[in-house]
Amino acid sequence: MFDARWEAIEQRQIKRRTGTVPRVDPGSRPQPDLPIGTDLLPKIKHIVVLMMENHSYDNYLGMLAGRGDGLACGPDGAPLAANPRRDGSMLRAHHLTSTVQVDRVPTQSWNVSHLQVADGRNDGFVTSIEDFVPGADPAVPMGYWTEQDLPFYYGLARTFPLADRWFCSCLGPTFPNRRFMMAGTAHGLIDDLPWDLVDYPEAGTIFDLLTRNGIGWVNYHNVNSTRPLLKRALGLHALIAARRFAQLGRLFPALERTVRGNKSFTAGLYPLGLAGYLRHLRTSQQFFADADAGTLPPFSIVDPDFGDFSEENPQDIRKGESFASEVIKRVMRGKGWADTLLIWTYDEPGGYYDHVLPPAAVPPDDVTAKDLVLSWPGWIRALLKPLLRAALTELTNADAGPRTYDQYGLRVPAVIVSPYAKPGYVTSTVYDHTSILKLVEEKWNLPALTRRDAAATSPLDAIDFDAPPAFLKPPDLPAPSLAWGAG
Repeated sequence: MFDARWEAIEQRQIKRRTGTVPRVDPGSRPQPDLPIGTDLLPKIKHIVVLMMENHSYDNYLGMLAGRGDGLACGPDGAPLAANPRRDGSMLRAHHLTSTVQVDRVPTQSWNVSHLQVADGRNDGFVTSIEDFVPGADPAVPMGYWTEQDLPFYYGLARTFPLADRWFCSCLGPTFPNRRFMMAGTAHGLIDDLPWDLVDYPEAGTIFDLLTRNGIGWVNYHNVNSTRPLLKRALGLHALIAARRFAQLGRLFPALERTVRGNKSFTAGLYPLGLAGYLRHLRTSQQFFADADAGTLPPFSIVDPDFGDFSEENPQDIRKGESFASEVIKRVMRGKGWADTLLIWTYDEPGGYYDHVLPPAAVPPDDVTAKDLVLSWPGWIRALLKPLLRAALTELTNADAGPRTYDQYGLRVPAVIVSPYAKPGYVTSTVYDHTSILKLVEEKWNLPALTRRDAAATSPLDAIDFDAPPAFLKPPDLPAPSLAWGAG
């Protein structure tokens, strides 16, 4: 009875936020002749998304020999890739000697991400540091790690289908890209500042679609439950007011640096509501218990501890690998493995170099990219400028650039893990984070949320449902370089 009441509340909240969910185009469901919610992939009962933080394909898997499109090497075995400095000298791709990253280097704001791609040359990674992080080592973005540093990831990419054309969804930082994974649109967001997270896309999110149709989902996370619960208990309007007031804080760079990238869980990047919080958020410890017991929900997102285990700088990447290893191995050894499909990927490249030019992408909607402060009337900014010149300049530098979402971001690592995965397979199909939405839509015959996920391709070419499952017995994978729970 208690859960039924919260479900009714959540359904009402979703209806208020989205109204009647619009259809992208007639027949946008995979099987328009079948009811919405029809299970079209009955051999898969659990879809799990493990999205880590801030690494490009070349930065992690560029040295995966003989598999996938990585870094081209010369006769000496060293990568040939290089980027110019402002003085014209070249900095080559190089092995990073430490797994502990540099604080705030590289960088990946909206503006910097576009400048790194540099009109299709992918040669702005070094100068992005020279221009935006003066005094820092401009060679850092050209660094990479190898199998010696990341043995579990290399073993995973050698064993299960590797996607070497999985692009993040836009040339921007974490929040916009994770929003694409949930809703097929960033809905105008271009930065990682939490006071911008009060809007809602017209068609809602994939979570809304799942809830409307009685399909279970959970966002497993690693934060203290009390603080988010109290925030949501205030209600949406109080949350909006608090975030709008906090918007003033972005005018002070020290505060901006403190909150940038600070997130609790992925689903919170669109307002979730108190009922949504209570019904769909669980701890990482609960994930491990559910994986062991084979009781994972139909759809789940697993978030790392964003402070220490997400692999964002300045973290030690071995800690994140240890968490991802534990998640994947617990799924493979759990009672639900026979019916599971897991996707391991990264939200965006974090400013690290990749040699593949991101292709053009279908704009998700008609919402243009915007910065709320920079969109204030000119007379207000003129009044503030004498007092806050440095802050406004920093904000302008971070959020300048195009105002469209018509190009993918750079490639990120991605592997599809399932008993039905094709052994020894590399897929070069173009995917982005809305390919996850497409997979969910093709599983449950759901309509597309935006033009982007309507045009996306799901990663099912890496799966063979017609043959006996090649990985029904979980394969042995290398241990991570740092054991889970160590360090």
